[in-house]
Amino acid sequence: MTLYASFEGWMQTVQVHVEDALGEFLPQPDVAPAKLHEAMRYTVLGGGKRVRPLLVFAAGGLFGAETDVLKRAAAAVEMIHAYSLVHDDMPCMDDDALRRGKPTVHVAYDEATALLVGDALQAQAFDVLSRDYSLPPGRLVSMLRVLAGASGSLGMCGGQAIDLDSVGLALTIEQLERMHQLKTGALLRASVMLGALAGREVTADERVALHAYANAIGLAFQVVDDVLDATADSATLGKTAGKDAANGKPTYVSILGLEESQQLAEKLRREAHEALAPFGEGAQRLRQLADLIVQRKA
Repeated sequence: MTLYASFEGWMQTVQVHVEDALGEFLPQPDVAPAKLHEAMRYTVLGGGKRVRPLLVFAAGGLFGAETDVLKRAAAAVEMIHAYSLVHDDMPCMDDDALRRGKPTVHVAYDEATALLVGDALQAQAFDVLSRDYSLPPGRLVSMLRVLAGASGSLGMCGGQAIDLDSVGLALTIEQLERMHQLKTGALLRASVMLGALAGREVTADERVALHAYANAIGLAFQVVDDVLDATADSATLGKTAGKDAANGKPTYVSILGLEESQQLAEKLRREAHEALAPFGEGAQRLRQLADLIVQRKA
């Protein structure tokens, strides 16, 4: 995974590493309770863009982290992401039947199993990350705190709560941005910081630059999601298209319009590039991921 390999080749290599790591770190399907473990693996394996693990590896490469350490960090953040999707799709939340091109967990199994899958994946993520004994204990605690903070009421869960309370409301663009900095951005920021912390010490100035980059891509990711939700079909997205708008949820497209939303995504992409200027060519993978997030079609 050298800097000079093609971006596509690097992504494929990382995705294979992460898929293998997830298969290893998840409980095996023949271990009791077998139905729960089977559903956990159904949820996590064999699908998804793995954007968060890619960010972990890109930041980790910049800071000289070892591949085995990055595998654990990437697997942990992907388990948190997968659990959030399982719960988000349940009837009490967004009530969706399709995710990553296949039936959602509560459809493929049942609602109680889906609830337990999310609970178990969240616990499994911290178990996996905590077992990296190669890192200095203080650094490992910092990584655990980063992941916990991004997952809880002041991060992803808090953003989801605001989202649910915002149905049918006319939010300002500032309120929408705050919601998505928590709901979507928090875990993307955590992915960047986990990769960096897995390597050498991160200076105060480097933290500021990484946070600026992560804030920009976190918002850009959601802006592009809203654009795709308004313009793509369900087969392309692998999930139900147009659902947020139909359910009265505020989106960037509903507030700004399609063209201005696309312009905002491009502005955020440029800001992400600018934030990485202090790192020079070493941050090329992070730049390429910013481009991927903004220019993706699904």
